[in-house]
Amino acid sequence: MSKIEFWFSIGSTYTYLSTQRLEALEKEKSVEFEWFPFSVRARMVEMENIPFMAEKKKQKIDYMWRDVKRRANFYGFDANVPAPYPLKEFDLANQVAILGKKEGWIKDYTILTYKKWFLEHQEPGSEPNLSKTLIEIGLDPEEIIKLAKLSDIVNEYEKNTKMAKNKGIFGSPSFIVNKEVFWGDDRCEDSIKWLFKNS
Repeated sequence: MSKIEFWFSIGSTYTYLSTQRLEALEKEKSVEFEWFPFSVRARMVEMENIPFMAEKKKQKIDYMWRDVKRRANFYGFDANVPAPYPLKEFDLANQVAILGKKEGWIKDYTILTYKKWFLEHQEPGSEPNLSKTLIEIGLDPEEIIKLAKLSDIVNEYEKNTKMAKNKGIFGSPSFIVNKEVFWGDDRCEDSIKWLFKNS
């Protein structure tokens, strides 16, 4: 089955839309997405693009929430917005995803932590979201959180972020097909079209 790289940061609002629909797209389009967590915050700091200045960017932020709500409605699921933003434990949420990729539960974790964020307003990486999500997918929160903070996981997270930069990724979500970058949830279908056009 053909693969598309899915690069994301838990903490990106538009990534909610992708996480909730990729599995259905895999079945519908006969493709496979390989998930890669990275720090979009680190990339934004490098580019001097700081998105969290609420007072100066109120109109843009208001539009973002409305757009996420609208697109979720198009896709057939809900988004209870505005959700808590930005995340206080952004890095921990993504380090857990790094561990999940190594151990095989990254999709279950990411999909569920996003649901709790956008439906119940529980921040990923913080309690109660983190422990509840891990318990619901059959894991021991204390053990997983301890492992996610180890240097090898932190190093892998930093490595992924450097790899994202080298691939030309500057935002989340991004999709890569044969070195072509497609940025944004609304470019997901374009990445699938490109895959089949060039395979």
